[in-house]
Amino acid sequence: MPRIDFPLATSPDMPAATTVVVIGGGIVGLTAALELAERGIPVVVLEKGRVGLEQSSRNLGWARKMGRAAPDVPLSLASDRLWAGMAERVGCDVGYRQQGIMYLARTEDEMAMHRDWLASVAHLDLDSRLLGQADIDRLVPGGRGKWAGGIHTPSDGRAEPTIAPFAIAAAAMAKGAVIVENCAVRMLSLSAGKVSGVVTERGEIRCDRVLLAGGLWSRRFLGNHGISLPTLPLISSVLRTRPMEGPTEIAVGGPDFSFRKHRDGGYIVTQRGALIAPLSLDHLLIGMRYLGSLSGNRSLLRIRFGGHFLRDLMLARRWNAKSVSPFERVRTMSPEADEGINAEAMRNLTAAWPVFGKAVVEEVWAGMMDITPDSLPVISPVAAIPGLTVASGFSGHGFGTSPAAGRLAADLVTDATPVVDPTPYRLSRLTKSGDAKS
Repeated sequence: MPRIDFPLATSPDMPAATTVVVIGGGIVGLTAALELAERGIPVVVLEKGRVGLEQSSRNLGWARKMGRAAPDVPLSLASDRLWAGMAERVGCDVGYRQQGIMYLARTEDEMAMHRDWLASVAHLDLDSRLLGQADIDRLVPGGRGKWAGGIHTPSDGRAEPTIAPFAIAAAAMAKGAVIVENCAVRMLSLSAGKVSGVVTERGEIRCDRVLLAGGLWSRRFLGNHGISLPTLPLISSVLRTRPMEGPTEIAVGGPDFSFRKHRDGGYIVTQRGALIAPLSLDHLLIGMRYLGSLSGNRSLLRIRFGGHFLRDLMLARRWNAKSVSPFERVRTMSPEADEGINAEAMRNLTAAWPVFGKAVVEEVWAGMMDITPDSLPVISPVAAIPGLTVASGFSGHGFGTSPAAGRLAADLVTDATPVVDPTPYRLSRLTKSGDAKS
């Protein structure tokens, strides 16, 4: 896993009662906790392992509007505003820089996709614009790639995943939130069908509302309560170079590589055209739901069958309050980086910008994302269990949109006016007859 650059001391004690319990100490749950604490609402975050050590600190750090479905862009716009004020809000530079993001296209078909997207968001008045080869050479000098064109959004940005979640957690605690690590929530406590608390491995906490922000674990948690959240895992392998002279401060995504400047002067690099799809039982249960998204993305997937399938199969799908839960058996999901995919990324990047041939790899890691069938998250109350709200299924976009996603989740938990229209994120859009069994 990447080196964490922010020390954090959480509470050793678990209170007996609170107003809101947040299940999961990732960046969305932590941002929601910060929001609630700032509103004077008592909140406890319960994390089965250590806060921020799964996908929240393993992602690329991009904060973008570009390429998002039009209904999802308002959440990114709200996040832009919140990221801009985050350093002052939490008392720490979280590395947010609005240096822009660029996508490159090798073919006219790829350019057509960018044109179609730009047309779909024309009503939102973004600063995205199409690029030609000369524009790319000017903005990212020293390249040898021959491009059909590209698209650039100067107002997109980046932040540092090894700092931001932990700084947000520290700020939340300073404002009254309680964060307890190594304390898995086994299940909800219900009274007359409504949330009345949570049962943890250390005992029960009474509460009025629960926010489930468990990332890839949320599907299994909800399944134990008979609620379907259709998500499947994908694994991204990442590397960081030592500090080096590079071509630009802009984050660049090519068809088979991406790079962005790291705060220490190195670069974060990944093979943008290769994600590992580790097969599991869930592919048999809900895989048909993904046929639409697979039609356009099959070439990106490297399907793997083996260790993950067996490990996943060994984890329970049903348990009771006295049973050891899956969340106690796996405290941190930490997949191994794929050396071959990382090597591909560096070869492809070096062919396009030869300066990266001098790069020295400092660190490698991988992260596992939870993907929904339409790649939009669920930020929604659960109608079948009053008092429960879910914020999960961010499909690799959670870090960038976390400031507004956490605020929206806090709004829904407290029945406040939502920061953006929550309709695109409702759970009901993904449910259908029979899903409770899957």
